[in-house]
Amino acid sequence: MSLQVAGPARNLLQYALSLLAVLLLVGCASLPIVYPDVVPPEIAVVEPLKAAGRPVIGLALGGGAARGFAHIGVIKELVASGIHPDIVVGTSVGSFVGALYAGGYDAAALEKLASDMKEEELRDLIYPNRGFIKGERLQDFVNQRLDNRSIEDLPIRFAAVATDLGDGSMAVFTRGNTGMAVRASSSIPGVFQPVRINGREYVDGGLVSPVPVNVARQLGADLVIAVDIANRPADNEQLATTAGIVGQSLNIMMNHLAHQELALSDIKISPATRDLISTDFTTRLDAIDEGILAARGVTGRVLDWLSLRGSEKMERVVERLQAIEGTRWGPPIPAK
Repeated sequence: MSLQVAGPARNLLQYALSLLAVLLLVGCASLPIVYPDVVPPEIAVVEPLKAAGRPVIGLALGGGAARGFAHIGVIKELVASGIHPDIVVGTSVGSFVGALYAGGYDAAALEKLASDMKEEELRDLIYPNRGFIKGERLQDFVNQRLDNRSIEDLPIRFAAVATDLGDGSMAVFTRGNTGMAVRASSSIPGVFQPVRINGREYVDGGLVSPVPVNVARQLGADLVIAVDIANRPADNEQLATTAGIVGQSLNIMMNHLAHQELALSDIKISPATRDLISTDFTTRLDAIDEGILAARGVTGRVLDWLSLRGSEKMERVVERLQAIEGTRWGPPIPAK
């Protein structure tokens, strides 16, 4: 005789079975990775980036778990259109993709990495203790692929945004261990254990800055392209469960914060990832495609903006140079 379970009861059963699977896998989890000499990431003040004669382009990549593969599609389309970010700032999965891009992975390499990636390469399950994923595998994955380079040694200016669990303040890591900074930025509370850095504990940056537009601006970006992949609040049957209500509440909070920062961006890109499940890695290629499509719709505006502001900036540079006695910048003086 089979048992038919439907609606909220089925969701609860699936949740219970998932939790049981996690607990069973814990017994098979690998031993913690030992890092003998780790230089932790730092919250360091850096000079705003400047580019002579042209606007500085900043890319703010938001959080959204597995939907974050859409960031790869966005980067692919931007670069194909001749738009190369000078600054990359990431929150949560945005820091993961952003660090790899800032470290020299081009769009094709990112796409291959996403295609070949296995979940177990990023997930180290432990017995539940303030979280059931430690995060060391994620940290190690990033550092290995960046040849253990620190944030300040990456070819493109990069920052990872996390949340100080003690006082709720925003932490912006701009120096030091890249993998550990990404791990802190991606440590979803209750799923990942908090990350201890220099005596403080850090969790997911999405709690304070779901799409880090302000940070990109502070680092010197004249043009900020913001990529929003956050889940949207929606009326559905899941609101009949406790887990559904908690999830909906978090989505409302995150969207409210995101909208405040998105309003300060110059270009907003919102890939159609709503139907993609944030915990499902099998949809990664679909997410990349959605990122490409969303970016394709705004590249013309970005190029127009850069052309206009670039001309204005160059004119101001020429005017300043012409004001300096003895310079020969600007149009030639007609012969008399």
